[in-house]
Amino acid sequence: MKSLVMKRSVVLAGHKTSVSVEDAFWNSLKKIAARRHLTLSALLSSIDSGRDHGNLSSAIRLFVLAFYRDQIEGVRKVHETAAAIINDRPAHGYS
Repeated sequence: MKSLVMKRSVVLAGHKTSVSVEDAFWNSLKKIAARRHLTLSALLSSIDSGRDHGNLSSAIRLFVLAFYRDQIEGVRKVHETAAAIINDRPAHGYS
């Protein structure tokens, strides 16, 4: 499977710039924006203003990675909590 890096033009803080990211990252970014009820431009502006160094394309990749890592961590915590609750209950619901 070939992963193509696509150059896309975006408007950030009123001026045009371009980013080069793979379709998978771009599609994920659009889904994250929709989930947060943000425009893609607003989410990109937030990513841009929050980056310490590196280029915007790298910041987008790191943002998407962090988003999904946080989701996995949240699911792991839910499973750990559920397991702790189940293990503290008496067997078959009898006390």
